[in-house]
Amino acid sequence: MGRDPPVVTRLRAVPVPAALVVLVALSGVVLGRVYADPLLTRLMVGAAVGSVLVSVAARRLPSWLVAPLSVAALTGWTLLSLRLAASHAALPGGLGEVAVDAARNAIPRLLTAMIPVEPAPDTVLVPVVAAWLAGLTAAEVALRAGRVLLGYLPPVLLYGGVLYVVGPNAEPAVGPTVLFAAVAAAGLAIPGRRADPAAGDPVDDLPPTVRAAVRLRLVAATAAGLAVVVGLAALLAPVVAGQVEDRPVDPRRYVEPPQVESLDENPLIRISGWALNPDQRLLDVRTLAGAGDGGPPRIRLAVLSDYDGVTWRVGATYRNAGRVLPAAESAPGATTDTVRQEITVGDLTGRLLPAVPTPREVTGARVAYDPETGTVIRPEGLAPGLRYDVSSVRERPDLNLVTTANVPAGDAVARVLRVPDGAPEQLRRLATQLAEENGAPYARADAIATFLAEHYRVTADAPSGHAYPNLTFFLFGPRNGGGQRGTSEQFAAAFAVLGRLAGLPTRVVVGFEPKADGPVRAADAYAWPEVLFEGVGWVPFDPMPRPDSEPRPVEEDFRPKPEDPPPSEVPAPTEEPSATPPAAAPAPGRQDRGPGTPVLVAGGVGGLVLLVGAVLAVLAAMRRRLSRSRLERGDPGRRVTGAWRELTDALRLAGRPVGDDLAAEEVAEQARATLAAARASGPPTAGAAVSGAGVSGAGVSGAGVSGAGVSGAGVSGAAWPDGGVDGGVGELADLVNRVAFAPGSVDAAQADRAVEVCTGYITALRAARSRWARLRWTVHPGPLRWRR
Repeated sequence: MGRDPPVVTRLRAVPVPAALVVLVALSGVVLGRVYADPLLTRLMVGAAVGSVLVSVAARRLPSWLVAPLSVAALTGWTLLSLRLAASHAALPGGLGEVAVDAARNAIPRLLTAMIPVEPAPDTVLVPVVAAWLAGLTAAEVALRAGRVLLGYLPPVLLYGGVLYVVGPNAEPAVGPTVLFAAVAAAGLAIPGRRADPAAGDPVDDLPPTVRAAVRLRLVAATAAGLAVVVGLAALLAPVVAGQVEDRPVDPRRYVEPPQVESLDENPLIRISGWALNPDQRLLDVRTLAGAGDGGPPRIRLAVLSDYDGVTWRVGATYRNAGRVLPAAESAPGATTDTVRQEITVGDLTGRLLPAVPTPREVTGARVAYDPETGTVIRPEGLAPGLRYDVSSVRERPDLNLVTTANVPAGDAVARVLRVPDGAPEQLRRLATQLAEENGAPYARADAIATFLAEHYRVTADAPSGHAYPNLTFFLFGPRNGGGQRGTSEQFAAAFAVLGRLAGLPTRVVVGFEPKADGPVRAADAYAWPEVLFEGVGWVPFDPMPRPDSEPRPVEEDFRPKPEDPPPSEVPAPTEEPSATPPAAAPAPGRQDRGPGTPVLVAGGVGGLVLLVGAVLAVLAAMRRRLSRSRLERGDPGRRVTGAWRELTDALRLAGRPVGDDLAAEEVAEQARATLAAARASGPPTAGAAVSGAGVSGAGVSGAGVSGAGVSGAGVSGAAWPDGGVDGGVGELADLVNRVAFAPGSVDAAQADRAVEVCTGYITALRAARSRWARLRWTVHPGPLRWRR
């Protein structure tokens, strides 16, 4: 038999390479559905075409030369793709800097990026390289080795990986999947080019009977293979079809998105520090468009929605975003305008990126975005001299709608309605009084703001703090003793807590209120509360007093009603007439003689001793019960907190109470010093094990776990060697920080370790004291009444 014409030979060489290109390109089509721009799809299609064409063009070269040539072409296409993506995302820096950053962070940023994903160097690098390598491998196996079906394996794996990455973030890819299967089948069905055209049909030289037998076997094998494929399709089709409607797993849940630092988790505590350094230059702002007649707009730094009775926290989930941020629908009737600013970072630290709410486009800095709060962070952190442009949509609600609007309720807003346990009764009474006097939600919010503005004073030297005790002192403390004054931290936090107690969904916002374009100083830092209204959105309120206004005493408008009437108001019991006349008094000289004086004295002393003993026994039992409750009951986090309270109460019993402003590490250092001093001045038997009371000297001191970062070191569960109690206290401080700043991260073994550390320390500290002091330690009632 003769050779096929050249045109026929070329046509037979087309189907398999074309099928491979389409199969790899379809992965780009499917992945492009979660991208904000078709650039990624175009780059993956280019990678599919380039990888297959390189293998086709090099088919006559030795196989060992194809891989280096294809890798060189891959490098060129990848650099071009990174350049196009960087230009599209308006990222600063040269190509080398962009390429290194993309190679270092490509996979985590791809899996933590916000949907839709902005095509950027770090979000296109992995798909482009994967598409090229899949095309190269498939072409070499299918074209050079002639294993077409095996050559389909790389595109199939790529396609499956793309479907997994997309997950539930797009509609099911039914159309592309059907096309993928059809193209794969067509590539198998259409005859391809022979491996050696000059050799002709290998069975032509065989005898006719043998040739017929060989061809019959080929036909039978083909039919059997076709039957197997059809059977598998019939069996698997219902299973595959049933999976179409199932919600796939999102791989993003296995990857932790960028987080704010502990400094930014509660920026509200920075207000007092900024107030004491008012001239510190934090930012430089230049408004390019949209300032309006009201001067520079308010700049937002953070939104704090979570309150646990101790501190307000950001609690946001930030996803890597591109230059253009997702747009949110404006509230009905709201007036919007676009504000564009150029911001240069000065002394401001952390990761939170200041911007006028709500940002829509950021250039000059890579950002991560939280759609729920509309705030942004720079994952790499702020640095002096960082300059970026931000375009924001400023929204002004219709006040006519606000005054009559209701507030939402239910699970959707439970987070901003939650009032932690332990709210002081005075706060509840004040919120109830203001709510009863004002029925509508807006009237309630305005009444709270007015009450705060009329009764309290702003001072720059007020101590930081917004826990329940701090707010109670701020609202009801004596004016001549430091109460009823604070910074915007206390005003905003008090409004938000009173609002939630009055049934209003509230949150606290931290930002800046510059007076003009130019430097934004620490004196411009400001915190304000916001209330959520149905159909309107979040509305800011101003509870700050007016300049030069003299606050009225709180007692004029709020006097808590005592739960029990004063003794003077308790009505005297009235005597009811008795039906039985009173017995006549015995005549003088005939009175019955009672017990003698010695008996009365002995009985009185014995009764007093028994009473004192009973009281001491009850106190000791209550102390032991309190210790067991703290150290043995509850989840691991609660047990760690209980161990910390036991330790701080032990310091208080030893005459070394810790202050509210100390961090956990500082408390641990004070504990070490206290134990060392006790051992140095204690009895000779100090340090020996003390039996009997165990660890009963505990309660809750006022020490909070303030500002300390979360230690990343693991906590060993092994017992310390003799004399290693000091080191154990540091471990306990680390565990307390974990509970405070990373709830749920402490397991049972670490809780046992915390109990062990606490028990050993208290035993050593108690043993270093005199026998009488140890007895008094056991029955001291202080831990039962100290604030918990």
